[in-house]
Amino acid sequence: MANWPSVMKRLALLALLLGAVCASTGVASQRKGTSIEALVASKLPALGHRNWIVVADSAYPLQTSPGIETIVVDASQLDTVRAVLAALAKTKHVRPTILIDEELAFVPEKHAPGIGRYRDSLAKLLRGKTVERLLHEQIIARLDEAGKTFKVLLIKTPHIQPYTSVFFQLECGYWSGEAESALREAMKTGGR
Repeated sequence: MANWPSVMKRLALLALLLGAVCASTGVASQRKGTSIEALVASKLPALGHRNWIVVADSAYPLQTSPGIETIVVDASQLDTVRAVLAALAKTKHVRPTILIDEELAFVPEKHAPGIGRYRDSLAKLLRGKTVERLLHEQIIARLDEAGKTFKVLLIKTPHIQPYTSVFFQLECGYWSGEAESALREAMKTGGR
């Protein structure tokens, strides 16, 4: 018969080790009863220019860059994108540049049933917003680079269709690219 105090000590040690592994990988799960919008809204005050929020499908890899925090949620891909957009719409300090994979437009229905419906629904969600379409590897390269210095909030959903991740690169909400260009030009010429 097993020595129960010894077994219990081993189980407690294993639980501590598993907790440490999860903490060291930067992976968390959505707290029960917390909406995605509330989760994102709680993170937004600390995020700013050059930070990212990613809504990823279930096959998205766990990245090792220290700035990438992964949160696993139980909500659908589109509901999560909708919640991120709603949370961002309520902020004044950041605005998103939205990036989607260029490959998404070419994924055939025969290899990913329902992908046409997903594309149509995503297009409706993003209507009127500035969206850049880049090859997946180009977006990942930008994200990897940002994750070396800046925080990336990666929200992983149970979605199972390829090239459906939506990337939000955060920009300053109260200072435009045009204003920045004018400032840089004035600095070169010494004018105001």
